Amino acid sequence: MDRAHAAREAEIVVLNTCTVTEGADKDARASIRRLRRVNPDCRILVTGCYAQRAPEELAALPGVTWVVGNSHKHHAAEIVAASTASSSGFVSVAQLSGEFPPFGKERKRVGQPSDCVGHPDIFVGDIFAHTELMAAPVFEAANERTRPNLKVQDGCDNRCSFCVIPYVRGRSRSLPAERVIAEVRTLVEAGYREVVISGINLGRWGRDLESSSQFPVLSSQSPGSGSLPLARSQRLTDLLRAILAETALEKLRISSVEPMDWSDDLIELVASSPRIAKHAHVPMQSGSDAVLRRMHRKYRPWHYREKIRKIREALPGAAIGADVMVGFPGEREAEFAETRRMVEELPFTYLHVFTYSARPGTRAARQPGQVAVGLARERNSLLREIAAAKKAAFLESQVGTNVEAITLRAGAENFTEGLTDNYLKIRIPGRVEANRWMGLRVQRVEGDVLIGQEVSWAGSKLLETSGLTGEVMASENR
Repeated sequence: MDRAHAAREAEIVVLNTCTVTEGADKDARASIRRLRRVNPDCRILVTGCYAQRAPEELAALPGVTWVVGNSHKHHAAEIVAASTASSSGFVSVAQLSGEFPPFGKERKRVGQPSDCVGHPDIFVGDIFAHTELMAAPVFEAANERTRPNLKVQDGCDNRCSFCVIPYVRGRSRSLPAERVIAEVRTLVEAGYREVVISGINLGRWGRDLESSSQFPVLSSQSPGSGSLPLARSQRLTDLLRAILAETALEKLRISSVEPMDWSDDLIELVASSPRIAKHAHVPMQSGSDAVLRRMHRKYRPWHYREKIRKIREALPGAAIGADVMVGFPGEREAEFAETRRMVEELPFTYLHVFTYSARPGTRAARQPGQVAVGLARERNSLLREIAAAKKAAFLESQVGTNVEAITLRAGAENFTEGLTDNYLKIRIPGRVEANRWMGLRVQRVEGDVLIGQEVSWAGSKLLETSGLTGEVMASENR
């Protein structure tokens, strides 16, 4: 079956859902209704976190053929193939032998037995039974030729009182280092020049792996040589160093890392390597000690301030972002004022501001003092205004400087969109091929976008070492 160019042309549409907020649930339901409207004949497979949390709720929506939880997401293709084969009268050898499907015990069907034709199949099991991570690179539709996202960690062992994610993602588990290295090498061989590594709780990568774990290095396939034995429990910095030493990846970007996992070692590594993007996303949630305690967060406001101070001192030109939540149950005006003051004082360059959303089954949903929606929205708007001013100031500070940017796509007009090493949108005059690193001089700011002109400048360590020979990387990693 070939890939369709648009949902309206597809026979089967896979919708991967989020359930972190009530708004995410609403968006998923709206997407299903929209798909049903533009392509009434398509079959819809709904998967992801919402599917894991409330499968029957999704199965009840018109147009849904399969609901596949995170517990069975890796079997989605087999589920569709089995259904297609069954409807055509074809039965595979694996089915006859009883080896397929491997998810049979968890399979459920919505509807009465006498009325099951056309009702969705639900495949959901115990997510906490999963002890291994099965992951593959994810490519955003708009950026298919650049910046793939490689998940190296999933699940979470924290129990923040507001968060449903541990219950739909399971326990923390890591992609072994040798698998990560192999995936990155494959991406590099395919021509990708920047890879984003991510996880639900990325800073916990490696904690679940055996402390005696070692991963071999295939010298013939990598610019480095030898092996990198890890005699102690593995840490994220071990993985980053291995990627730098054992692959020819030009740029590695780290997604969100919790404040307690921004160790001095990690900060120094990000600051010292030109091949790691100068970008730190550090979830904050609240600047109030009392609110953080009710959230069951594992740090205090003074801990957070110290981490951000260290990051800014080591990375003076870096993008620094945070997640901030307003309207958490019991959040008094004085507690919100503490958060607002912290946001104003710290050197953020952008913020993701969220209004608290009660998630079924979480401890916070049962807490007293639920904040009125209107008041929470007012607080959200106030923080967004502060964040917008901080971002504008950061953009203006870039004018006249030299930056590195990777090209994303050509715009409708005669310009090309790019993303700088420090996570800013930039436009380049003319049409430039995607997936190219460029040295640019920032000329001005237009709205929330930089305007740059290509230059060749000696300050770009990336451009100087774009060939990434073994000798260059050996000297870099001494």
